[in-house]
Amino acid sequence: MNIRTCAALFTLATAIICCQQNDQYDAADGLSAISAAGLEGTIKVLASDEFEGRRPFTKGEQKTLSYLEEQFKALGLEPGNGTSYLQEVPMVEITPTADTIMTVKGGKNTKLSGFKDYVLWTERTDSVIIWKDEDVVFAGFGVVAPEYNWNDYKDLDVKGKIVLVLVNDPGFGGTDSTFFKGNTMTYYGRWTYKFEEAARQGAKGCLVIHNTVPAGYGFWVPQNGWNAPHLYLDPRGQNKYFCEGVGWISMPAVEKLFDAAGLDFNALQSTARQPGFKGLDLGLKVSTAMQVRSVFNKTYNAIAKITGSEKPDEYIVYSAHWDHLGIGKPNDAGDSIYNGALDNAGGVASMMEIAKAFKAMKNKVKRTVVFLSVTAEEQGLWGSGYYAQHPVYPIGKTVANINLDFINAAGETKDVTVIGMGQSELEDYLKEEAAKQNRYLAREPNPVIGLYFRSDHFHFAKVGVPALFIGTGIDHVGKGKEYGKQFEDDYNKERYHQPTDEFTPDKWDLSGARQDAELLFQVGKRLAFEETWPQWKSGSEFKGAPRAGR
Repeated sequence: MNIRTCAALFTLATAIICCQQNDQYDAADGLSAISAAGLEGTIKVLASDEFEGRRPFTKGEQKTLSYLEEQFKALGLEPGNGTSYLQEVPMVEITPTADTIMTVKGGKNTKLSGFKDYVLWTERTDSVIIWKDEDVVFAGFGVVAPEYNWNDYKDLDVKGKIVLVLVNDPGFGGTDSTFFKGNTMTYYGRWTYKFEEAARQGAKGCLVIHNTVPAGYGFWVPQNGWNAPHLYLDPRGQNKYFCEGVGWISMPAVEKLFDAAGLDFNALQSTARQPGFKGLDLGLKVSTAMQVRSVFNKTYNAIAKITGSEKPDEYIVYSAHWDHLGIGKPNDAGDSIYNGALDNAGGVASMMEIAKAFKAMKNKVKRTVVFLSVTAEEQGLWGSGYYAQHPVYPIGKTVANINLDFINAAGETKDVTVIGMGQSELEDYLKEEAAKQNRYLAREPNPVIGLYFRSDHFHFAKVGVPALFIGTGIDHVGKGKEYGKQFEDDYNKERYHQPTDEFTPDKWDLSGARQDAELLFQVGKRLAFEETWPQWKSGSEFKGAPRAGR
């Protein structure tokens, strides 16, 4: 072998070794930077009364954004939007004042009472909305799903009419997982989809028929929105059609309507679950009105990043909403500040700890890692929705989204709850990293309520970006599943969206939140170094929404 050949072989071997080294990373690199104390410190600030519940358009928002910018800078993170840490999100606050009565003519004339029988609001900024003898149509589940050969609006004229639709989707209550995923809700089951589809069909209004089990909550939840302010993205200049009125109607009120029309609601409800169902005009006319006050304003997403060394134009996005419900109705103790400690000061704190871990790494990530704290999640996922439509970083170059909403304050668990299991290959990454923590993946306990469509990762999924969302596990290390389930149930009953979701370290064990933050850091770290892109799984409804530019 001559000298020239030896030199060539040496060069090739060196290149292979370097390539292998670049493809690998130290699994422990940066991990020790994540701590329960760090989580507690961030939550203590964001969930304090001083931040007034972090509602958009308030002093609480201003304090929150200032704090996030300070923390991003302190961690040495780069501004995520050019030279700024903020992305402006134009919005409108629409406050309806709906009439307290809806009159119904036809068959047996009757009246429905606002708040008690129905809740009505609008996505329009009109000053007055009047329904005068509007036709009422029953459109089954209000679903148009070509992949399931399903169209509730086929041969049904709803233009300029009021549509009644069932909550959830036709698969609810069934065992056939290939028919709308059976008892696991698809996006077609969400009330937001119902309003969107009714608008696409040209309806004047859409009322979702409430039923506690398929909805996942009681009628009191929509009742909380009666004549209350609603936040939306600023629609000006978009030329987009919205229904004049949208909302919910109670089951007793619906039965009263169908009785007035001489129809059996229960029979029609059963028929609506069968292929070939035909919607129908109820032969009723309804009248009511709303006064509308609209205030246009701006809120902000907060964004920071760590630029990748080799693939700076490919992005892994961590998201966590910073907002909560602000100051509202006092509880029995007279507390009116909805602090949102675990929801979602905890999620923001986890994202900060993960950012801290990435900055502490000795090896620089190949891909850019983005930390996105979005606004107005509690008001309708609007901050993430705006980002998905006006991305700072191209959607076609966004590798994945990892969302943090709620944290585990009960202590370490053996399980990891996957919200929307079966959606993307990110779950395979999660499974492998969880195994290194001696943990296993568990399905969400109540898939019928569609949690996968109720946090900010959903808007990434809608535009084709694989998105991962985990819940708090319940298989507690040392105390078992019963303890973990009880802790979760107590939180949902006593604290969720109430002033009692406060900073209470004496009742928390944040080792579980630290454990989850470490896990999601490891998933993101792997994504930041590898060459491949995670994909949607074959059963996902988002598989047909490829990332633009890919």
